[in-house]
Parts: sequence; C-alpha cells; structure tokens
Amino acid sequence: MDIHKVLNLLPHRYPFLLIDRVLEFEQHERILATKNVTYNEPFFNGHFPIRPVMPGVLIVEAMAQATGLLAMESNPETVSETSIYLFVGIDKARFKRQVEPGDQLVIEMRQKSMRRGIGFFTGTAKVDGAIAATADIMCTARDFGT
Repeated sequence: MDIHKVLNLLPHRYPFLLIDRVLEFEQHERILATKNVTYNEPFFNGHFPIRPVMPGVLIVEAMAQATGLLAMESNPETVSETSIYLFVGIDKARFKRQVEPGDQLVIEMRQKSMRRGIGFFTGTAKVDGAIAATADIMCTARDFGT
C-alpha cells in the first residue's frame, strides 16, 4: 500500500499524517507500516531543541493510524467517504527507546478481536529491530455524513 492508498483511507494530512507506507497487510490479522522520521518534522522545533526526540504520544498516534488502516482494509463495508475510524482507547503503552531524526519507525499492529463494532489491537513500533514502543489500541468506525 503506497502513500496514495494511505491518503485515500486516512483523513489525516500533513503535519499529522504519520504513516508513509504499508509494507505488509493480512486482512483481520496484521499490518506492517513505516514512518520515516525526518529533522523537518514540526514537533522537533520544541521537542527538544538540543536533542530532537519524537514525542511518545505521536509514536502512539502513528500506531493508531496503522490500526485504522488495518481496520478499514479488513472491513471495507464500514468505510465510506463520510466515515472514519476513531481512536477510542489505549492500554499498556510503554516506551523503550527514543526515536530521533533519521530513524525509520516500523509499526506492526495485530488484530486481537472485534466486538460490537470496537476493534481491539496490539502492537509494537520499532527502530532498527529494537522496540521503541508497545501498546494495546481500540478503535471504532463512525459515519459523519449528513
């Protein structure tokens, strides 16, 4: 899945789009996506000027965006031009290493279950094979059409 497909599915745009490419996808199972972290990211101006570090909350957001892609591609009947997947919960978020400019964040999310329209997922974000973050994420589809 290239950036054009990602842009077609996710409502996010610069500077908040945090997925550059999907490398692997298995319907209802897992997704492997990347985020290329560059020095030009706007958050590096203030986080931190002497040693730029990607905020943990944005690492989790990248994981949530990958989760949304997995949910949307696995359940195309829930996706329309006026619907989006919303991040509805996070559990067990842990941060193991810093993510800096020049790193490539590789995000793997796995679907655990889908109950009453809420998807339950677990995953990791890694840099060079080392875990940067882990989290359990929940999301659901909502239609905002008029």
